[in-house]
Amino acid sequence: MPDLLSVLTSLAWPLAMALAWLAGEFGQRWTGLPRISFYGLVGFALAHPQIGVLPMPDAGAISLLADIAFGLILFELGYRINLRWLRINPWVGVAGLAEAGLTFIAVYLVAIAFGSAEMTALMMAALAMGTSPATVVRIVNEQRSSGQMTERVLHLSAQNCVLAVFAFNAIVGYWIFRTYEAVPEALWQSTVMLAGSILVGALFGIVVPALLRAIRNPGHDATVAFALAVVLVVAICDVASLSPVVASLAFGLAARHRRIAFSQAQRNFGPLGELLTVLLFLYAASTLNWRTVMEGSTLAVAVVLVRMLTKTVGVTAFAHLSGISWRKGALTGLGLAPLSVFVILLLEHARHAGVTVVEELRAMAGVTMLLEVFGPIIIQRALFWAREAPEPNHAA
Repeated sequence: MPDLLSVLTSLAWPLAMALAWLAGEFGQRWTGLPRISFYGLVGFALAHPQIGVLPMPDAGAISLLADIAFGLILFELGYRINLRWLRINPWVGVAGLAEAGLTFIAVYLVAIAFGSAEMTALMMAALAMGTSPATVVRIVNEQRSSGQMTERVLHLSAQNCVLAVFAFNAIVGYWIFRTYEAVPEALWQSTVMLAGSILVGALFGIVVPALLRAIRNPGHDATVAFALAVVLVVAICDVASLSPVVASLAFGLAARHRRIAFSQAQRNFGPLGELLTVLLFLYAASTLNWRTVMEGSTLAVAVVLVRMLTKTVGVTAFAHLSGISWRKGALTGLGLAPLSVFVILLLEHARHAGVTVVEELRAMAGVTMLLEVFGPIIIQRALFWAREAPEPNHAA
């Protein structure tokens, strides 16, 4: 019996991935909804606190693979960031600062109104600033979306990630010392972490293209080389307590500006990327406990609604100044709704580093579960309403 139990435990993740993939394929075909929403539902249902098929998440191989999957997506997002466009049209960046700032303030006030402790409210506000690049990039690629709104959502989601990582780490630093005198030190530590992460990513963005040029066949070997480099970036950040989110973004950004082509065929890193995407969304949802989700459900709904409102208002306010219509500005803000994977991995990194903040953020479990399922649907519909992606087809 112990041998059988061991075998079944070993098969849990492969079987769950197969089931999630099938649910995604059939779910998308029957409903037209994004595949990743179904991956999340399967992961949540099979998680240890629910049906119990999957073991409790830990800092083992599955967690590392999820980090690598996230790193690959962040690299691709960074690769699509056009700094020249942001310099020509700085109002896009200003809109990002405005919506992130509004979101931080509004979520903080809502959390305080619901009786949350000040530190919990601050951490929730910092996390709410972010937008999940995993969901954004996946949906944009899956829908073959292109246009002004698509580019703005991609650029703003990258900016949101950096701002959220900085704010969250600064607040965690303050939380560790729990004194106002520690605020400058917490900000300094977060700044150093951010700078170190950018430096690691930028160095890889310079070295890897140089190696590809030395090989003299960059078009053929770029995908494998970039994938291996992302694995190294994630591993280095894990050992050095840096942010793999910021480092992977910086790597992609630097690689783009080293003029190494990353073709349409290499988007999602081919079959490897597709497989790891299934694992990423499955793993993210499997970290959630239904009791925790229910306990924070009322505040979670309020946070989701307020966050969507502030992001939409923040981007819409600068729509004309940045060169788009009010309607596309509002849809861009709506497209920033996804959050789940980004928050879950950030909290997991904090937990593995010995910072026990997860239990104090019960409402974020509800937020992440809601947006694990509905975030991909919201951005999919926003892209369709903006006429930058075809309406999904599904069986009658």
